[in-house]
Amino acid sequence: MDRFTTIIEPFRIKSVEPIRLTTVEERDAHLRDAGYNLFNLHAADVLIDLLTDSGTGAMSSEQWAGIQRGDESYAGSPSWFRFLDAVTELWPFRHVIPTHQGRAAEKILFSVIGGPDKVIPSNTHFDTTRANVEFTGAEAIDLVIAEGREPSTIHPFKGNMDTDALDALIRERGVEHVPVVFVTVTNNSGGGQPVSLANLRAVREVCDRYGIPLFLDACRFAENAWFIREREDGYADTPIPDIVREMASLADGMTMSGKKDALANIGGWLAMNSDTWAEQCRNLLILTEGFPTYGGLSGRDLEAMAAGLREVVQEDYLRYRIRSTAYLGEALLEAGVPCVQPIGGHAVYIDARALLPHIPPLEYPGQSLAAALYREGGIRSVEIGTVMFGLHPDGSETPAPMELVRLAIPRRTYTQSHVDYCIEVIRWVAERASELRGYRIVEQPPALRHFTARFEPIR
Repeated sequence: MDRFTTIIEPFRIKSVEPIRLTTVEERDAHLRDAGYNLFNLHAADVLIDLLTDSGTGAMSSEQWAGIQRGDESYAGSPSWFRFLDAVTELWPFRHVIPTHQGRAAEKILFSVIGGPDKVIPSNTHFDTTRANVEFTGAEAIDLVIAEGREPSTIHPFKGNMDTDALDALIRERGVEHVPVVFVTVTNNSGGGQPVSLANLRAVREVCDRYGIPLFLDACRFAENAWFIREREDGYADTPIPDIVREMASLADGMTMSGKKDALANIGGWLAMNSDTWAEQCRNLLILTEGFPTYGGLSGRDLEAMAAGLREVVQEDYLRYRIRSTAYLGEALLEAGVPCVQPIGGHAVYIDARALLPHIPPLEYPGQSLAAALYREGGIRSVEIGTVMFGLHPDGSETPAPMELVRLAIPRRTYTQSHVDYCIEVIRWVAERASELRGYRIVEQPPALRHFTARFEPIR
């Protein structure tokens, strides 16, 4: 197979869902009705949906078989034990607490360990993580390495945490105010960039120096493990599950969205070694999610995640996954479209600040580009820039470090011809980038505004 370059999907298509083709005029009307916020669109009006890779993938025949096998006993279901075995085979933490999705795990954990006098450092917090930290009154701080804030800079592990900055933060704020250190693998907000094992070991050393637990936001752990094998010295022949277990050995716990690298449509979990934290988190779980052996999920959802965890570490799948994402990114770079480099595992991130330098950050160049991609080609993407991260808890607004548009690739969902269509549309829009104009926000909530805010173009 290595002598051929064509990307071949390592699966056959057994069921299809029709896509309704729309016109530019129809999409223009849909945009206006949605307040130019792509989250407000009807999914039926989207041709290629790259809004997120979270829960949008296609499940395998083995996962569907697991759904039929699902046992819906309230407590101690066989499906729970199959799920628990699949998790601990890769992540052997003492306590595994299922939740209905990753943000529920975040909510429970930060409700227990957060608070107004706390600070939670990370390489880069994603939107719901930051919001759940800040909801408790704690402060979420990003400490990614300098290369991680430079879209065009080439570095094999741009998701790495700046350990010198971490050490300085802990000394400045005081150990008692830093309950946990978080590392996101891969680093979603920073362009889907991986974190090296060497960096995780360095973060672990800082945490051990001060007696602070290290947790992973591990929702794309398999993609991160693939990049480690491809890029980090000494791991070229290491099986992916062994790399994952080494990542786990460096951490004290994790939050996980099963909607990413468990290949499921819903689900997640919180895992840890601390008996004290686990007891507090289970009490909150029972209050808000459900009994500890189902955690807000049906037995069939637990089965789907269990099967997905065994499939996601298969080399054929990961090779296809990473290569097909790179295919899109490389084609855009060749066409002169500025993107975060190297290309990430789950998405391609267009650098809207570089593509639209005439639009100031507070007129939201990423939102302008995302709206144009939908209007011209029916592609739904998401802004990761000042709309998502510019609004602060005190109501002030500043430009985000980067203005990105993320094209997140759902797992096992689209074919190469779908991606070729996306390349055509993006090139067409990029060639006319100077014609795009900024937006103003006319309605917004106080937190996570990107989900529901409404915009209007600046004429």
